[in-house]
Amino acid sequence: MNIHLQIIGFLLIVLAMIHIVFPKYFNWKTELQSLSLINKQMFGVHTFFIALTVFLMGLLCLVSSEELITTSLGKTVCLGLAFFWGIRFVFQLFVYSSKLWKGKIFETITHIFFTFLWLYFTIIFTSIFLK
Repeated sequence: MNIHLQIIGFLLIVLAMIHIVFPKYFNWKTELQSLSLINKQMFGVHTFFIALTVFLMGLLCLVSSEELITTSLGKTVCLGLAFFWGIRFVFQLFVYSSKLWKGKIFETITHIFFTFLWLYFTIIFTSIFLK
């Protein structure tokens, strides 16, 4: 399990860093123009804190994998992470419209990749909790 947590930690840190390019990639300067100032700023602040949370989850997995696996507190944290990523998995399948990816090669590959990534995270964290 240790190697899985190391892999997840690395992937989460990479995912957090990818958030840096979101504003440019998704053209937020133009797309968010019609929003009020508070909504624009909330959008940016929430994106920052999502990235920070994902980064800290990754760091936790990298530096405390042994504790996550072997301690009662670690297993409880893994239960919380399993719940978090399990809900993210459900959202991937049932909240995002298939119109966003169907018929588009890059978007379909991305959708499938993240579907399996969230499932992988959920399975690993759940199995640590159950062990």
